[in-house]
Parts: sequence; structure tokens; C-alpha cells
Amino acid sequence: MAFSALTGEPMMARWGSSSNHTVVDKVLPEMLPLIDPHWYQFPPMNPLWHGLLGFVIGCLGFISWSGNGVVLYVFSCTKSLRTPSNFLVVNLAFTDFFMMVVMSPFMLINCYYETWVFGPLMCELYAFFGSLFGCTSIWTMVLISFDRYNVIVKGLSAKPLTIKKALLEITFVWTHALLWTLPPMFGWNRYVPEGNMTACGTDYLTKDWFHKSYILIYAAFCYFLPLGLIIYSYFFIVKAVAAHERGMREQAKKMNVASLRSAEAANTSAECKLAKVGMMIISLWTIAWTPYFIINCAGIFETMTISPLVTIWGSLFAKASACYNPIVYGISHPKYRAALNEKLPFLVCGGTEAPVAAGDGQSQSSNDTSAATEKA
Repeated sequence: MAFSALTGEPMMARWGSSSNHTVVDKVLPEMLPLIDPHWYQFPPMNPLWHGLLGFVIGCLGFISWSGNGVVLYVFSCTKSLRTPSNFLVVNLAFTDFFMMVVMSPFMLINCYYETWVFGPLMCELYAFFGSLFGCTSIWTMVLISFDRYNVIVKGLSAKPLTIKKALLEITFVWTHALLWTLPPMFGWNRYVPEGNMTACGTDYLTKDWFHKSYILIYAAFCYFLPLGLIIYSYFFIVKAVAAHERGMREQAKKMNVASLRSAEAANTSAECKLAKVGMMIISLWTIAWTPYFIINCAGIFETMTISPLVTIWGSLFAKASACYNPIVYGISHPKYRAALNEKLPFLVCGGTEAPVAAGDGQSQSSNDTSAATEKA
């Protein structure tokens, strides 16, 4: 029995054709061993969906290349932005940029042909690099959250991040990501076409628990654990900032003044902004990758019927994650906006005032906090 790709309900005929057509009909012969029997029950998707998907993926690719490309260019040309903390942010922009370099063109061409046309090897490499960049992205965000926790929560007791340590941390996240994304290429799970046949990912429809275990363990180490660490970091960041603000208000009350708008207070305001920006980035990342996680779990535990159309949303939300960060940087970081105004002024909207300079009486941790706030 064929099911509608839109509603999941039984469907007797394709778009004007007989019911024996399936979404697998256009798949290349050499790709058939990778297709799970689950997909043979669904009729071909309406070509309008492929057209819409191709258009959106093309737009996301352009936004990601432009936004992250500008971030990389501005950082490489602005000496004042080359701080150890910003090395982590550059790594994040790098992963976002190259994720869409790999993802967007292939998927755009496949949407035109309404199936994967690049063969099994490219399908495997496509899925591998998508997983690699995604895993690297989230663990880079963990490192950024740890750096901000170190500066804002620990304060004077914090050990400053050095360039050597930042490079070691970046090496760690890439090595860690490789350890989790190479196994499907060597027999622990596998990379296969998704239901819409225009993209590839892990095999979450397999009945073998040995292969299912890969997805569950991958989710634990590349989804739940990093998000838990990020939530932990930002919980204490916000808690520390709130306590500092409360202390400032109490001190102002004792001194019988409206507020203490000193350099320290300016830094506190910057710390609040820092926490808000960080939480925004993490929230957007979670929104982007959670649909894929839900689809994978639904396939493993068979909690719902996964149609080809459902797999489209997983692809779109995940790839949109590569577009968020440069937009957040441009809106939220004065020093990056000032550098952007100098290098590419036609891209700047709004003011470009530089951040408040650190006073002589400020602590080193406060100075580090201001630098962290200005990350692009």
C-alpha cells in the first residue's frame, strides 16, 4: 500500500499515474543496495516539493557562504580581533562555511533530478562531512561556553586562554568529531540516502541493534552531552551576572544614588549581552538539529511512520544552522561591526560604536570578558 508523502495516509495513485510508482523509481541502479525497503511504500514526491527544497537550500547556501565568508575575512584582516577566544569563533564560522560548501551544491543538483545522482561513494562522503561539520560545530560551542564561564564566573581566579590552548582545543574537537563520524564508513552503521532521495545520512531504519547502537551513542556524545555542558555553563554565567547586578543595585541604594554607571557596570552590561548572545546561538542550534534527532529516534524505535517529506524538514532545519551565527555576530558585537564597517561598509546596518574601553582600575578578568563579548 502506498502512502501520501504529505499526509502519510494511503494513496492509490501518483500525480496522475498508477499506484505502483514509488519514490525509489528514479534511483540509480548502483544506489539500490543502500535503499531501505521502508521507502518502497511511498509514491514519488510532488515535483513542487523538490523545487521548493532546492530553492531554499540554494538560499541557505548563499547566506551561509556570504555570512561566514565575511566573518572569516574580517577576522583574518583585523589584528585586534585575533584573540585566543576568537580563534574558537573562527573555527565555528569555518565549520558553518564548509558545511554548506559541501551540502548545498550537491543537494541543489539532486533536487533538480529528484534523486541522488552522484553515486554511492559521494553519498557516503556527503553524509560523512555533514556529520563531521555538525559535530565539530556543537563541540566548538561547548568550548566557547567554557571560555565564557571561565572568564565571567571564575573572574580573577580564571586562567586566561592562550593561543596555544585554543589551538589544542580546536584540534580536540576535530579529532573527537572524526572518531564519531568515521565508524559508519567502516561497518558500524552506514551512510545511506534519506527518504527524499536528494540527501544522505545515517541509517536509522536498520533492524540490527548493533547498528542502532551507533546512533544512540552518537546522540549521547554529540547531542545530549555537549548541550548539557553548554546549559550548565550558561546557567552559572547568568547566575553570576544576575548576582553582580543585584550587588550593584544594593550598593547604589546604600550610597543613595540612582545607579553605579562605572566602567565595571559597563562590563557587567557587556556580560549580560554576552550571555544573551550565547544562549541565542545555542537555542538556534538546538532548534536546527533536534528535528534530525527526532527522525532518527522515530526510525530506531518505530514510534511513527517516517515519510519522505518528513525527512525534508530534518535536512532544512539542520542546514539552516550554518546561517545563524554570522547574523547574530553582525547584530550583537560592536567591535566586529566596527571592523566590518572599515572593511565592508556596505554590509553594515545601524551604528558601529566601539565598545567601552576598559578603565585602569578594571581587573584582568573584566578585560577578558569585554574581549570575549566582542567576538564575531
